[in-house]
Amino acid sequence: MGTLSLRTLLAMQNLMKSPLFLLSLLLFLYSCTSREQVITVRGSDTMVALGQKWAEVYMNKFPAETVQVNGGGSGTGIAALINRTADICQSSRPMKARERKKIREKFGRDVIEIPVAKDGIVIYVHESNPVAKLSISQIRKIYTGKIQNWKELGWEDKRMIVYGRENSSGTYEFFKKAVLEGEDFVDYVQTLPGTAAIVNAVSKDKYAIGYGGNAYSQGIRLVPVSRTDSSEAVEANEATVTSGEYPISRDLYFYLAKEPSNALARFIEWVLSDEAQEIVTAQGYFPIKTSKTHTKPTTFLTH
Repeated sequence: MGTLSLRTLLAMQNLMKSPLFLLSLLLFLYSCTSREQVITVRGSDTMVALGQKWAEVYMNKFPAETVQVNGGGSGTGIAALINRTADICQSSRPMKARERKKIREKFGRDVIEIPVAKDGIVIYVHESNPVAKLSISQIRKIYTGKIQNWKELGWEDKRMIVYGRENSSGTYEFFKKAVLEGEDFVDYVQTLPGTAAIVNAVSKDKYAIGYGGNAYSQGIRLVPVSRTDSSEAVEANEATVTSGEYPISRDLYFYLAKEPSNALARFIEWVLSDEAQEIVTAQGYFPIKTSKTHTKPTTFLTH
């Protein structure tokens, strides 16, 4: 490369002093900064529609920031968090001890757990199914193969078609722990990739039954659930899920592997705001808090 002439150097110096050049430089630097404000969210299929709606509204309010949301299951999101390919894991179940241990080993700190909404795992049946209620014990027997025919529940003499979630799903994990009490699912349970797929399958089969989040409950009937065979059945709604009266209530979580950056903290603070919690309700879930006071990023609890 040849040496620049004095005339060329002087021309470049004058160019760098021009307002147009300085404005272009500032715009370039701003665009670089803007591109850094990308928040990657991965995980729960139950939460993916909610996360995408949050992202859509947030980016309209703050155009310089980008929030990318993908599903794949709670387990997939936790793995992405551990592997540093996600800033936030959305999970419909609490993180397991071994997963928390991996976070500590890799990041040198405990994972940050933030409940961001509430949900009820509901039981789906075809809209023509007349079964009035199910107990936790009866649901457990259905999914472990001890009840296989609707006649055993007072309906037609027809074999049940049983649907469930794939084993990477947080809903699968929570259901197995809370309802099956650790027992294995019977081998004829048909697993589908996503709660919406289960709802669709049940809506088309008179003798089907499935489970999933309350937000995915269109085109089918939800069966009230009781804690015991003799106790009163409870429907899933904001009051019963928020209070824990509904027997299969749960929190939905954000997980972080490190202290949030300013951009990440702003997004999470907004998710816990009244505005974002109204979106929770609109999407068919239940708000994590009913008061006007929300947890701030500076007070996140670690576990």
